[in-house]
Amino acid sequence: MPDSFIHYDVDQRGIARIVLDDPGTRNALSDPLLDELVARLEQAQGDQAVRVVVLSSADSKVFSSGGNLKSFTDDRAVIEKYAGLDRFPRLYELLGALGKPSILAANGDVLAGAFGLALACDMIVARRGVRFGCPEINVGVFPFMISALIYRSVPRAKANELMMTGELISAEEALELHIVNTVAPEDEFDAVVDRLASRVASRSPLLMQLGKNALNATKDLPLAAALNTLRSQLALAFSTEDIREGVSAFTEKRDPNWQRR
Repeated sequence: MPDSFIHYDVDQRGIARIVLDDPGTRNALSDPLLDELVARLEQAQGDQAVRVVVLSSADSKVFSSGGNLKSFTDDRAVIEKYAGLDRFPRLYELLGALGKPSILAANGDVLAGAFGLALACDMIVARRGVRFGCPEINVGVFPFMISALIYRSVPRAKANELMMTGELISAEEALELHIVNTVAPEDEFDAVVDRLASRVASRSPLLMQLGKNALNATKDLPLAAALNTLRSQLALAFSTEDIREGVSAFTEKRDPNWQRR
């Protein structure tokens, strides 16, 4: 078993890149890989130099094949398996509460639990030819853990079709369904991802954090409660130096000089 399943680095623009690299399992979301992924996300969360997180794969054919099927039928007690399933909700909730935008660079097929991982990210860039879906039902498993994310991101009828047939959709169809933000040809994919990440990294990290936290806190609230929370967050934003700097830079036609969080 390798010592690490992930490559991690942060460049001078504040772009943290998390690259899954477990070719023997097609980047299956095993317990060790999930533990390392959560640890790396927490590292990015706590690093003030990080402004955006990009998740991708070292495999050009698959981003991740999803949950580790071998673990579904091993000899561990059911209670032990149940305890280990907290990794998926912790991962999805961490992405929501990251305080920094996340981009999934789908340079290969995004399947099963990895489809949930993609939907938990803020934006998705897909390479042309990549497929998305939850084929668990084909092997007698239902996509329980990711169904909540699918229902929040995919129109209901299509969500049911994906989960109940196991059929995959193309990157282009995912774009039509507003699941992904853009589809790029293979020879332009890396550049498209980099441009998006660089653009996001150039924005105020403080206002981005306030905004992302507000979205995470209000996404499931009734309208009145959401608006009340958002009003208080806007009032808080008015007190920051970055909002003054942003307006001044716009007026003076210069690049803003954002404060650190």
